[in-house]
Amino acid sequence: MDDSSSSTALVDETAAAIRARIMSGEIPIGAQLRQAELAKTLGVSRTPVREALRQLQTGGLIEVVPNRGAVVRVPAPWEVREAYEVRAELEGLACERAVRRLTRDSLKELRDTNELLRPGDAPPNPASHAANDRFHTLIHQIAGNERLAKVIKEINEAFPRNVSALVLQEHPRHRDDNFAEHERILAALAEDDAETARREMLAHVLSAGEQLARWYERRSATVFKG
Repeated sequence: MDDSSSSTALVDETAAAIRARIMSGEIPIGAQLRQAELAKTLGVSRTPVREALRQLQTGGLIEVVPNRGAVVRVPAPWEVREAYEVRAELEGLACERAVRRLTRDSLKELRDTNELLRPGDAPPNPASHAANDRFHTLIHQIAGNERLAKVIKEINEAFPRNVSALVLQEHPRHRDDNFAEHERILAALAEDDAETARREMLAHVLSAGEQLARWYERRSATVFKG
């Protein structure tokens, strides 16, 4: 590998590491991204960090604010609604395709995954948050279209995933609804009803997008942006 390729790979790895910290909430929305601190944490020089931040800015995950520098961007509610409108159509298509490719084992895995989301007395934990993402990812895999799965993933990665977890954590009713909506999707998949599976998934994702947009509406006024 030549020096330019090695440098590009390091920038990509650095960007991925910073993105992962943002997506998990380790670096929260509105937080300032200091190059020196990131370089020390990641064990690299400032140069790849600077280029990685530019890459993340181009992707819309961070923004440069006067007098503060790079910060984790707070999405506008309308952006969330637009993105989830597109995501809903794509996930509905994935569900429709999954009906034709579903096996007994994959259906069982989906059911077992959703059981981890069954509402109870205990608050949501990292395992349940992972299970929620896993439920959707499994359907994307069963659908058997890599381009479709990739586009859905890109939409998801435009917003920190920990915020979706916070929405479910803060509102028990949303957890109940989330589990019930998954159950309806599972029932349609089990019955080979592609039309209903698509419709249920579309409604589920639109509902999740609206909850997320409202969360940002409530938080946008309180997050310091300079």
